[in-house]
Amino acid sequence: MNAVVDTKAADKVTYENNKLHKRLCRLVGQAIGDFNMIEEGDKVMVCLSGGKDSYALLDILMTLRERAPINFEIVAVNLDQKQPNFPADVLPRYLTELGVAFHIENQDTYSIVKRLIPEGKTTCSLCSRLRRGILYRVADELGCTKIALGHHRDDILETFFLNMFFGGKIKGMPAKLVSDDGKHVVIRPLAYVKEEDTERYAAVKNFPIIPCDLCGSQENLQRKQIKAMLRDWEKKHPGRVENTFSALSTVVPSHLMDRALFPFAEIKADGVANPLGDIAFDEEPCSTTTSVPGVIPLQATADQ
Repeated sequence: MNAVVDTKAADKVTYENNKLHKRLCRLVGQAIGDFNMIEEGDKVMVCLSGGKDSYALLDILMTLRERAPINFEIVAVNLDQKQPNFPADVLPRYLTELGVAFHIENQDTYSIVKRLIPEGKTTCSLCSRLRRGILYRVADELGCTKIALGHHRDDILETFFLNMFFGGKIKGMPAKLVSDDGKHVVIRPLAYVKEEDTERYAAVKNFPIIPCDLCGSQENLQRKQIKAMLRDWEKKHPGRVENTFSALSTVVPSHLMDRALFPFAEIKADGVANPLGDIAFDEEPCSTTTSVPGVIPLQATADQ
C-alpha cells in the first residue's frame, strides 16, 4: 500500500515539475516573441551570476534553442569579481558538464568597490556599473549580438516602484533596450516570469547556487521594502500585483502629465467624439459595480 502511495506522490511531483518547465518555456518564448528579442543568427551572451534566475534563464534558453524555428548561438559568461570565498570552480565545472560554450572573465572589481565605498554603505550600485562596463567589452570581444540578463517580473515591478517612490519617475526595467554605449541590445527573456517560479525551478533542477552576499554588502534596503510590499499585496489582495504588471504594458500617455510624451498644449476641442477620452467629472477611474475580467474593482470607502 505504501509503495502505491509513494509512486502516486512521485508521479504527482514529476507532473508538477514538467508543468513548471512548460510554463517557463511558454512565458520566456512569449516574451522573446513579443519584443523580438532573438533573431536569426544571433549570438546571445547569457550573463550567469550563479544565482537562481540566471541559471533558469540559461536552462530555458537552451531548451528553446532546440525548438526554435531560427538558429542562434548561446555563450554563458560569468564575471569573477574576486570576492572573498567565491567558489571559482563551481561554474566552469557545471557549464562543462552542461556542454554549453562559456567564458569566465576575471576582473578584481571587489577591491575597487571596497576602496571607494565607505564601510557599511551599500556597494551594489558601483559594483553594478563596473560589472556592466566589463560585460559590454566582453560582448564585443566574443562577437555577441544580444546580452541576456536574468531579471524577472518581480525585479521589473520592484524597479518601477523604486523609481516612483524614491526617484519621482514613472520608469521601469524594460524587457529590451539599447545599452548605455549604444552598441549593444540588452534583453530580459524572464520578463513575464514570477520569482517564485525561478525559485522552485532552481530547487527542481538542483542548480549549484552561489550566494550573492559574498562581498558582505547589505542588500538595498529600499528594494527590500518594495519586495515586502509586493508580497504583502499578493497575500492580502490576490491579483493586484498581476494587474500592476499588466499596467506597465497598457499605458495611456494622454491621461498622464508628461508634456514631452503628449502634446497637451496643442489640445483643442474639435467636436469629434472620442470614446477613449476622459470622462471629466467622474470621481473614480472605474466603476465599483461593473465586473470586468482581469480587473480588480475599486473598494467603496466607509462614507460612500
